[in-house]
Amino acid sequence: MVGYVVLVGLTALERLAELVVSARNARWSFARGGVESGRGHFPAMVVLHTGLLVACVVEVVAAHRPFLPWLGWPMLVLVLASQALRWWCVATLGPRWNTRVIVVPGLPLVTSGPYRWLRHPNYVAVVVEGVALPLVHTGWVTALVFTVLNAVLLARFRIPAEERALQAAGDPAADGADAPGGGR
Repeated sequence: MVGYVVLVGLTALERLAELVVSARNARWSFARGGVESGRGHFPAMVVLHTGLLVACVVEVVAAHRPFLPWLGWPMLVLVLASQALRWWCVATLGPRWNTRVIVVPGLPLVTSGPYRWLRHPNYVAVVVEGVALPLVHTGWVTALVFTVLNAVLLARFRIPAEERALQAAGDPAADGADAPGGGR
């Protein structure tokens, strides 16, 4: 159990690192005329992602969830893979990556890295991590609840906000076409 709490703690530290990078990148974007969209859903995202980390520990401790090696080890691999994908997205987008929806009009669409194949690869990382992190220590209730709430947040609010922002900034692929090669 201690190892799992450490894993969740390290994930929380990673989230703090994201916020530092995001704040720096927001300043970069705003200095170049960046426009923010979708502010209304951002607090819900913060609560949901914070709740995931808290619920991971609470469920495991309160419900005495066991570590099942046949489940836990593969889920740990998925957690690590999701982190690798997330930071590949951050590195690929460089100063344009952000936890908020900020688009600098006139910049060309990023079509390298994971954006070569997926329009929103960071959300693949989020979905995989949201399932895998709780299941490292059999937190199936947390995995289920986070997955459902995250699906609603992504499908109804976040991705549409990004698509509208990209379209407003002049991205021709943001007109609803589901083509690979997207990005910010």
